[in-house]
Amino acid sequence: MGEYSKGLSSLERSLEILKIALPPNHPDLATSYNNIAMVYDNMGEYSKALSLYERSLEIRKIALPSNHPLLATSYNNIAMAYYHMGEYSKALSSCEGSLEIRKIALPPNHPDLAASYNNIASVYLHIGEYSKALSLYERSLEVFKKSLPPMHPHLALVKTNIENIKKSLELGDINGQTWVA
Repeated sequence: MGEYSKGLSSLERSLEILKIALPPNHPDLATSYNNIAMVYDNMGEYSKALSLYERSLEIRKIALPSNHPLLATSYNNIAMAYYHMGEYSKALSSCEGSLEIRKIALPPNHPDLAASYNNIASVYLHIGEYSKALSLYERSLEVFKKSLPPMHPHLALVKTNIENIKKSLELGDINGQTWVA
């Protein structure tokens, strides 16, 4: 926890300097808010993280084009905060917003698209939509296979989730499974 506190203190000092030096809607401020939010996220302080992720998104909406990949990143980060807070419908909505931007802004085999499919699948898994989760995990795997080296850990995680869902659906024991998110 001490290292997070030191990092957080440095990031907050940096933000204060940027607030003085830059216009209020400069993209670097959004990045600074996002970085602070990530520390809170890693500390498990999801509501603080969410508030800062939302501030970052507000700035990015003003400062960047509507299909900029950093907007997708902001929506994704907001989704993950909601996910960790157990607010799956809000997580799903933000994940889908991220995916829509990434479909426009990125090439079809970009790993961030695969990550979006994976994140949406994880939400569906937690709300009991197993067929949808399986389909999206499979789509995620397809894209990851085209964009990552064969031994990349993301491939292993997605493959594990696919196999767990398939086995559980076959056995009718979806709730007894351990999931890798």
